[in-house]
Amino acid sequence: MSTEHAAPALSTRDFIDLEERYGAHNYHPLDLVIERGEGCWVHDVEGRKYLDCLSAYSAVNQGHCHPRILETLREQAAKVTLTSRAFRNDQLPHLYKALRELSGLSRALPMNSGAEACETAIKLARKWGYTVKGIPEDKAEVIVFANNFHGRTISLISFSTVRSYRQGFGPFTPGFTVVPYDDVEAVRRAITPNTCAILMEPIQAEAGVLIPRDGYLKQVAELCKQHRVLFMVDEIQTGLGRTGKTFAFQHEDVRPDVIVVGKALSGGFYPVSAVMADDEVMGVLRPGEHGSTYGGNPLGCAVARTALDVLRDERLVERSAEMGTSFLAMLKTLKNRHIVEVRGRGLMIGVALDISARPACEALMKEGVLCKETHDSVIRLTPPLIVTQAELDWAFERIKKVIEAL
Repeated sequence: MSTEHAAPALSTRDFIDLEERYGAHNYHPLDLVIERGEGCWVHDVEGRKYLDCLSAYSAVNQGHCHPRILETLREQAAKVTLTSRAFRNDQLPHLYKALRELSGLSRALPMNSGAEACETAIKLARKWGYTVKGIPEDKAEVIVFANNFHGRTISLISFSTVRSYRQGFGPFTPGFTVVPYDDVEAVRRAITPNTCAILMEPIQAEAGVLIPRDGYLKQVAELCKQHRVLFMVDEIQTGLGRTGKTFAFQHEDVRPDVIVVGKALSGGFYPVSAVMADDEVMGVLRPGEHGSTYGGNPLGCAVARTALDVLRDERLVERSAEMGTSFLAMLKTLKNRHIVEVRGRGLMIGVALDISARPACEALMKEGVLCKETHDSVIRLTPPLIVTQAELDWAFERIKKVIEAL
């Protein structure tokens, strides 16, 4: 008879201790360890079940482990996963076509992470500025906005206004002008003959779900037209249905010159991002000037195509608008002296407090609802777009209990 015994299962505390001992301390996650997920729900290593109201920062708009996307992943992984762009593959042209139909812009450039895509957009804007607009070499300027979040590369943190993103990481990349968000006159004053682009989030998610006043995007877009400046929108978190439209900029009558997408582009299965633009902008790139080994790989392209099909076939954009209206109305009934504002669009909602939101998020975790504080004092609520009314009702009762006890 064998005397061997199976190793005991690791507890939540065991996993946390291992992570703290061997991992970089660059995150401050809630103390649960997720083992599996399905739809809007995740389970931890000790069998507890939670409603996910963060959606991996809107990367799993289609829900966890969506069966159609999973099937595509398996099928493509058994064929070919990576060819590099030294060769062509049979999946990339289909993704190009899907992105063309989605955005109305002529061309796309696939990358992997959202940060890579934002860096790509900035490179495109600068090259366009020099070769098309005629800006003197190395003088191009990009206007960005206070409280922005576009990623964590050196160039992107160079124009962040959040101290913790920048402290200890200088020297920083020049060429960026930071102006207040939702202030058209500040944008007007910042534009110079060397301005090649304005890069903005239609809603500032990381800053606490900050929604500009109606007409703001249209006024910024008009300024861009007047001064021959590219209007570039970062839709990495706000795009692909999150706000009740395919893109958040569609809440106003504008057409960006450049659209950046990521996160939900792959339904959470694989890092896929893309930059979309018309010929005048995308045409400035020549072979060898920009690229990525994994960008446009057949596995990522196949997954992204199916993720977009799911958004369309399951009418998740419309569902986001409907469920978001319902959820926001419920949340606006919350009563507590610490609530500053409840704001949102579609299923991107923030409950702003005048105290730290961390204790509330920790209390909600114990009640079976997962969310995360953003900008310290805002509870961000962004469940998958497949969420049902019954699930939102269930979540609201627990949110109400926690908020009332603040």
